[in-house]
Amino acid sequence: MTRSSSRFPRPARCAPAAGLLLPPLVCLVLVPLRTRLSDTHVALVLVVAVVAVADADHLARIHETARLARSAVSPHVVVDHVRDQLVSLLHLRGCRFEYGTLVGHPPRLEQDGTVMLGRRPWDADTLGPPDQEVELRVFHNGHFHGRFMMLPTPGAVPSRQARLVAITLAEQAGSAIAGTPTVPTP
Repeated sequence: MTRSSSRFPRPARCAPAAGLLLPPLVCLVLVPLRTRLSDTHVALVLVVAVVAVADADHLARIHETARLARSAVSPHVVVDHVRDQLVSLLHLRGCRFEYGTLVGHPPRLEQDGTVMLGRRPWDADTLGPPDQEVELRVFHNGHFHGRFMMLPTPGAVPSRQARLVAITLAEQAGSAIAGTPTVPTP
C-alpha cells in the first residue's frame, strides 16, 4: 500500500506516536529552563502540546471521513467507517447503526456535545456517558436517516471536543446516506 493510498491521512497515523513522544520531548526541552519557569508554566506548556496533538488527530479523522463520503460507492462503507471511528474516538465497547425510525428513549448525544438522559442533561464531562447505550442521531438537511447506538466503556470519559467530532462524523454518514456530500462543520 502506498503512502498516499493508506487508510488514514498522515496526521491521523502519526497522532498516536506524537501523543506518546511529544510530552517527554517537550520536558527535555524545558529542562534547561527549569530554574526560570514555574511549575505552572511548565504544566501549561505540556497541556498545549497534548491539545495540539489531539486537535491534529480530530481534524485528520474529519478530513478522512469527508473524503470517503465524497468518493464511496456505497453509503454502507461510510457508515461502517464512521462506526469504527466512533469506537476509537469515544473509547466505546461497541457501536452499531440502525436505519429507520426511532424506538425507545435511550440517552442521546446532542448536537452541542451534551448527553441527555431523558429530559435532563447528564454530566458527561465528569461522569462519562451513562452505562447504557447512547444514541447519536444521523440527519442530513433536516431528514432523519438512522442512529448510531454506542455502548460506552465504563470509566471512559470522552472529552466534549471528542463528542463534537463524533457528531461531525455522524453528519458525514448522513450525507453519504442521502447521497449528497457536505463540507464538514468545524
